[in-house]
Amino acid sequence: MNLVSLENFLDNTSFLVLFLTMLVYWAGAAFPSIPLLPSLGSTGVAIANLCIAALLGARWLEAGYFPISNLYESLFFLAWGVTAVHLIAEYTSRSRLVGVVTTPVAMGITAFATLSLPGEMQTSAPLVPALKSNWLMMHVSVMMLSYAALMVGSLMAIAFLIVTRGQNIELKGSSVGTGGYRLQNKLSTTLSAPVFMETANGGTTALLTPTLTAMATLSPQRLSLAETLDNISYRVIGLGFPLLTIGIIAGAVWANEAWGSYWSWDPKETWALITWLVFAAYLHARITRGWQGRKPAILAASGFVVVWVCYLGVNLLGKGLHSYGWFF
Repeated sequence: MNLVSLENFLDNTSFLVLFLTMLVYWAGAAFPSIPLLPSLGSTGVAIANLCIAALLGARWLEAGYFPISNLYESLFFLAWGVTAVHLIAEYTSRSRLVGVVTTPVAMGITAFATLSLPGEMQTSAPLVPALKSNWLMMHVSVMMLSYAALMVGSLMAIAFLIVTRGQNIELKGSSVGTGGYRLQNKLSTTLSAPVFMETANGGTTALLTPTLTAMATLSPQRLSLAETLDNISYRVIGLGFPLLTIGIIAGAVWANEAWGSYWSWDPKETWALITWLVFAAYLHARITRGWQGRKPAILAASGFVVVWVCYLGVNLLGKGLHSYGWFF
């Protein structure tokens, strides 16, 4: 079996494994009493991660350069990053809920790369002069890993919003890892300050006016699940944001070396800055402003769309210095 055939086998295998693993995680969420399913899910993600790593290694041997120069290679590198971050998040949190939302995305990425891209885009080609630099591995790989981490963190935030939909819930303490306490608006009756009214004989009497606040509450199980998702989201985004910062700085240095300018407001550069600002605002809101619960989760969920626009959306336009993945 030559390297090209091995690559074709590995990309199809990784897609199939991720598809089956996604079903296992969903079945585990639907039937939590079955103890074998979580272990099968973790094993499936690990196997898919190794298959993608072997695929990238075979492509590296075949092409002679770090395999991240076209859309097919970068998609598989992104899928590898998502599965790697998944394993880290699952191990540190001891929660099997991560795979319920991450495996569909990883599977979708591999499906798009394997089944949707034309054959000429899946084959390796000689590097263009601008990419023949040691900065290729440094800049692009770090950016892709940051995308993977930010996507996983954003997916956890989306899952948090789904679990707490319609509930005014606030989680305190998860940003500093000291264990949270929760605030919810429950169905309650509170007495306001007394209102004094004059009586018929000229005296006064005090009336207490009740204020009724109604809000449904989460069950203890959903509340614990929401706290877990919120904590995972915060910590994974905290991992991805420094990687994004390092990747942008490395890209600016490489741009100055290749084009004589650190920043040219290329569409990719502009959206990378927008992505950085969105997640900087998220971390600032949580660490400095003390935001908790749904408000920062909404900000992180919007970051999922921003990351995809930065990674793939601007490439679809076929404009700018970073349009290597354009396929229209």
